Amino acid sequence: MIYVFRFKNFYSFAEKCEVSFMLNRQVPDSDLLFESPRGARLSKMMAVIGPNASGKTNILKSLSFLSDFASNSFSNKPDTKIAVSSHFFSDEEDSEFEIEFELKGEHYRYSLTANSERVVHESLYRKTSRSFSFIFERDWCHFKSAYEVKQREFGLAPSEAAKVRQNVSLIATAAQYNISCAVEIAEYFRKYVSNVRFTGPDYFDPGLLYDCASFFHRRPQFREQMSNILGKLDLGFADVTVESASRVSNTGVVMDVHIPGGLHRSNGKEAKLPLSLESSGTQVAFVLLRWILPALNHGWIVIRDELEAHLHPEFVEAVLELFIDPEQNPGNAQILFTCHTHEIFNFLQKEQVVLVEKDAKGRSEAWRLSDVKGVRRDDNLYAKYRAGAYGAIPDLAI
Repeated sequence: MIYVFRFKNFYSFAEKCEVSFMLNRQVPDSDLLFESPRGARLSKMMAVIGPNASGKTNILKSLSFLSDFASNSFSNKPDTKIAVSSHFFSDEEDSEFEIEFELKGEHYRYSLTANSERVVHESLYRKTSRSFSFIFERDWCHFKSAYEVKQREFGLAPSEAAKVRQNVSLIATAAQYNISCAVEIAEYFRKYVSNVRFTGPDYFDPGLLYDCASFFHRRPQFREQMSNILGKLDLGFADVTVESASRVSNTGVVMDVHIPGGLHRSNGKEAKLPLSLESSGTQVAFVLLRWILPALNHGWIVIRDELEAHLHPEFVEAVLELFIDPEQNPGNAQILFTCHTHEIFNFLQKEQVVLVEKDAKGRSEAWRLSDVKGVRRDDNLYAKYRAGAYGAIPDLAI
């Protein structure tokens, strides 16, 4: 469960940016939010909205990078660059990240400062009462050209901690030694499902259809749910079929593949059409549900750039309804997404919208809509945003 994450000097953001899922008691109770085991009131979703090139994707990219680095960086080769980049007009080369989250009833804070060459600082804290107590702290000492590592109930042998590579997280490394705390934290961060990478968003690849078909073939409960959702959205489906076949690879290896198709019925007749020949919207919806449905079931974090790409606005709302519905989202999964469908304002509370814009010096800044002075809970957020009352809207005057 995400509480809040912060970052600084990362791509178009020169100054600190904070995105908080935490809600105070003034926000009315609804299925848009939930209460964590520790009693924190948290939003199930956060929409990031603003003009093109304002920096929206970079907000998602910061969280995607942090979760991936903490969990998977042990696989980096020694010469692999860390996937960070400071603001191009910044005098500082280090990017800073921090996230607070809840895991198994414990409140953690993970911090990372890094540049493309090395980790400069890394630490993990646990909240014990009103304050945080460190589990480990790792700092690069320029004078010694080595790390100074302090641990408290972490358990990694000091000799191994000292050898952790400069481009690797201490958490990801300690998990390889089965250090229980590191294993739990790394597994938590692996449950961040994102379509954003170092180079930007992963755009739709038709080859994903077969991977997703294999996923649904192995998990019939999700396949049935996916088929029902697509059918209810009036995409012309009676069902989604998944057929098994064998193919020979270029190296002569026989592989089992699964081919998805749409089953159509009309006047007592049936027709099958390969999903690769269906509309792009249908294909994207199929792939999106492959990630959304297990996330809802297990309480994962979904990070999705351009949620509405190739999709009708009503499908976007249907996806968000899955997160809102307690029966569909028993694990209180959370979603952070960018969107250009401004009607989304009619769907969310003011605390669930982050607005982004870039100034004349090429610096992005972001703020939660609820932080804008004078925004009332009963305001027509959509109309006021379109009128420019909140900023973060493109200026198309010629």
